[in-house]
Amino acid sequence: MLNTAILFVSGVLCVALVLNLWRLLRGPDLSDRILALDTMYINSIALILLYGMYMRSALYFEAALLIAMLGFVSTVALCKYLLRGDIIE
Repeated sequence: MLNTAILFVSGVLCVALVLNLWRLLRGPDLSDRILALDTMYINSIALILLYGMYMRSALYFEAALLIAMLGFVSTVALCKYLLRGDIIE
């Protein structure tokens, strides 16, 4: 039963990733594209965590943590660049 739920949620997350990719490519504004990229990070983290649960391996949880840290830092850097024009003051 758990495997069926994991596969269903993985399919839903794949659809969400495709919709985020569409928003990333067709976004009317730069802030919409940054938000779509941030949401893609979150969805990919969820997919990696689901795959780790499916494979019963703790290695995927560490990979998801690394992607979460890189996603946060890159989103903050892009937003700071969008607001001020430079990243380092």
